[in-house]
Amino acid sequence: MSEPWRWDGEDLILDVHVQPRARRDEIVGRHGDRLKIRITAPPVEGRANRHLCAFLAEACGVARSDVRLLSGEGGREKRVRIHAPRILPRGIPAPER
Repeated sequence: MSEPWRWDGEDLILDVHVQPRARRDEIVGRHGDRLKIRITAPPVEGRANRHLCAFLAEACGVARSDVRLLSGEGGREKRVRIHAPRILPRGIPAPER
């Protein structure tokens, strides 16, 4: 099973499985070969995608503009790029230099 993250230079690429309309925002752990993230926003009119990016920006200590949805706009399986995260979510190792 591959890791749900990889480094591209100083950018962190996450493969995530999103559960919208959750009770709270949280990174749960692995879901197969993806990282499961629960968010409170509903999957309506892009609200869940915006909320996910804002949640990841805060969790990684970066500006919202440093988080970009690369794929999966209309589904639960998504790929996200985080530019130069200052904080790493639990379980994600720092890049090797």
